[in-house]
Order: sequence, then C-alpha cells, then structure tokens
Amino acid sequence: MAKNEVLIVDDDIITQNMLKTALGNAGYHFVVASNGKEALEKAMGRIPGVIILDIMLPDLDGGEVAEILRKNARTKDIPVIFLSSLISKEEERTEAKKDIISFLSKPYNREILLNEVRRFLNPAVNS
Repeated sequence: MAKNEVLIVDDDIITQNMLKTALGNAGYHFVVASNGKEALEKAMGRIPGVIILDIMLPDLDGGEVAEILRKNARTKDIPVIFLSSLISKEEERTEAKKDIISFLSKPYNREILLNEVRRFLNPAVNS
C-alpha cells in the first residue's frame, strides 16, 4: 500500500512530465501509467493514495477505469482527480470535502491541483 503516492494516468508525455515536476517539487512520490489497463494494474498492485486520471486514454477511458476501481473492494476508496481538456472551468468541482472525486480542466492550475492532492493525501490537515 502506497498511501502517500500519486498515480498519474495520462497518455500525453508532456502532461506526464508537467505533473511529475509539479508533484516531485511538492515532495510527493508518484508512478505513471500511459493507458487504462496499465493504470488498473498499478492501482490494484500499489493502492496509491490518489489517482490523477485523464478521461481520454487509448484503451479504456478514464470513466471506465474509475468504474472498475469502484467495483473492487481493494481500490473502491482511492480518491480520483479527473484531469481533462473535456472538463471546462465551469465544470470543475473541488469543493466537496467528503467526496473522493474531483474534476479539473486542462490546462490546469498547479496550485489548485496540488491543493486537491494535499486534501486527499492529508485529510486531517484540511479538516
């Protein structure tokens, strides 16, 4: 179990690198998956503390990945931050403190993203 680890799921190498830099500079550990199947393997094997998940992936889409994770007893409680260009700024949703799903649009605001990661990985700090 890797409760302080972030699983980055995005097929775009530029987005992966930007997320790795932002998370690394903020002191977070992370692993990367480039498609839905790889994301499921890594999530089920490592049980990360939070998943940053793109919606458009080359095999399974992000919604399918999240649905499969929710149906598995080991992974059903992993928070998911959907990060996608399909989400508009108006559709962003980060305020639901008890919810384990957030929606952020690309291009993303680094501080908002890090605040969401922090909220999920350090819930006692944000209570």
